[in-house]
Amino acid sequence: MIRKVSDVTRTKNGRPVHHWRRDVIELAALFTAVAVADAVANLVGHGPDGPALLTVSAIVLIATAGFHTWWARRHGHAPPTGDIGARPLPTEQQAGPSDQASETSDPVAGESTLWRMRTTVKDAPGSLAALCTALAGQRVDILSLQTHPLADGTVDEFLLRAPGDVAGGEITRAVALAGGSDTWIERADAHDLVDAPTRVLGLAARTALDAAELPLALRQLLGRCTIRSLPAKPVAGGGEGPEAVPAEGVLEDTVMRLRAPEGGVITVERPYLPFTPTEFARVRALVELDARLGPRVPRSHDVLTLPEGSDITVRRADTGDLEGARAMHERCSQRTLGMRYHGPVGDADRYLNHLLSPRFGRTLAVHTASGRVVGLGHLLWDGDETEVALLIEDAWQRRGIGGELLGRLVAMAVEAGCASVYAVTQASNTGMVAAMRSLGLPLDYQIEEGTLVITARLDTASFVAGPAYEQEQEREFSEETVRD
Repeated sequence: MIRKVSDVTRTKNGRPVHHWRRDVIELAALFTAVAVADAVANLVGHGPDGPALLTVSAIVLIATAGFHTWWARRHGHAPPTGDIGARPLPTEQQAGPSDQASETSDPVAGESTLWRMRTTVKDAPGSLAALCTALAGQRVDILSLQTHPLADGTVDEFLLRAPGDVAGGEITRAVALAGGSDTWIERADAHDLVDAPTRVLGLAARTALDAAELPLALRQLLGRCTIRSLPAKPVAGGGEGPEAVPAEGVLEDTVMRLRAPEGGVITVERPYLPFTPTEFARVRALVELDARLGPRVPRSHDVLTLPEGSDITVRRADTGDLEGARAMHERCSQRTLGMRYHGPVGDADRYLNHLLSPRFGRTLAVHTASGRVVGLGHLLWDGDETEVALLIEDAWQRRGIGGELLGRLVAMAVEAGCASVYAVTQASNTGMVAAMRSLGLPLDYQIEEGTLVITARLDTASFVAGPAYEQEQEREFSEETVRD
């Protein structure tokens, strides 16, 4: 834009250059003021009306000062735009805050949706800026951003807040046009608003308190994934051992393998989204923390009184309760053990070490007043699913112990964020079926070759259909049982 020289105050060597006409005017005003002041001084000092003239001059000066103050407050001190070469503000900036609010679309003001999105962009200047511009074009607000550097690019992980009428597909299309690739998006919730360092520290604290929390912590850290604890793979020499996985672990695209503290291997799989080196480092740090702290469970317990008056104690159990659990096996009948383990009764004891380990889930033990174990309840992490199982000594069955254990296990599953739990039993195991029904949850029944699988859905949305749905499922279950 070309401006007239007379309209602009120019500078030379850092000093302002004033126009000569302005200097002449200022000198003329100065000489005029001196002449007027000299004339007034002569009139006051030598004239007959000097005191009266001095009083009138004071009044005029006071009136002039008052007028100047009023004028300044009314019109402000900003110089006209022509004197400084500035342009008037745009119309939208001149408008007041209320006018701007009415003209600006704010996704937070109306219904909005939280999204977690991950995309890969080129490691080049401007690539992230193009991505942010594309999101802004969809009225999407970026709440947080994490970058995961790779060898051939950068993975950017966003927490987004978008208007309710903007679908996930629209966001991914805009990101693709802006240069994003391998884009993944899913709904988020308020828990994702916590920044990554705070979330990792919270998960570390949970893991430090309870060894059974490690799989849950990994799921919350990585999103939907499948976690399994497996024996170490055979090495080239033919034996088995932790050498099958290096001490630092292995990262292979969508699979992580890390050395488990007990000598096996922890595998984490997420087929729909490759892991980044940053995620691998976080997982390895949690596993190392778990290994250094060793087996541990909270030692709190509850004392309950059964309807017939006997007192029992319910507490968390671990491998330290192995001898008590084996003694209970010896007191249980063959039928009770067969109902629980669905296999050769003689092999029941070899399952206990796995079941009692906090690496694979949580176990509740029921003790009598004399300290004898009479019941066990297991909540087992089965990949991305959760299993519940009960074993009650014959002499203590039909006293409400199974229902008490099952209710506590389901409460643990809800606290852990599980969507459902399932129990594997037999159609003739009326005690387990009754305990599952007593939960008051929607149930699904499946019968395969005499084995009954009962699944209780824990998500909040399914509770709306509650009683009617459960009655329909119980009717279908009865028909299947008759046909079987």
